[in-house]
Amino acid sequence: MEAARRKGVELEITVFSESTHTAADAARAVQADIGQIVKSLVFVAPTDDGLETVVALVSGQNRVDIARLAAVVGLHGLRRATADEAGRETGYVIGGIPPFGHRKPIRVVMDPDLGRWPLLWAAAGTPTAVFSVTPATLRTLANATVAPLAVEPEQDASLATGATSGA
Repeated sequence: MEAARRKGVELEITVFSESTHTAADAARAVQADIGQIVKSLVFVAPTDDGLETVVALVSGQNRVDIARLAAVVGLHGLRRATADEAGRETGYVIGGIPPFGHRKPIRVVMDPDLGRWPLLWAAAGTPTAVFSVTPATLRTLANATVAPLAVEPEQDASLATGATSGA
């Protein structure tokens, strides 16, 4: 990817004949744990100048807590971008949005949970292409702010059911 090359990093892009559109698809394709897959999720918030875009980088097993992300970036009204908005803002289609190299400067926030893995896999611009990268290199390439913004699956389930821990 040209954006990485400009920062002195050479990435090896792997293209598959099958889709790597979802985190589960990508994990199967690269034979990695779903937690090693970087989801690049696009969010937008209304401003006086139109929409402000934020890309959240989270582990494939997690989902973004929008309230946490909104607090980190200080944007009221933050919501998940539609497929059209994501494409227009990043220059890529959903399922192939890379964590950096977007068509315009976009603020990126990376969940620290991605640091649990020595090697991550992220989309390389199409729903069938990925590249591997260390968490530290990913943070540098994406110029990402690291902040907790993810909800892990077990937390997600307890939030959905209203269950609480009996600690």
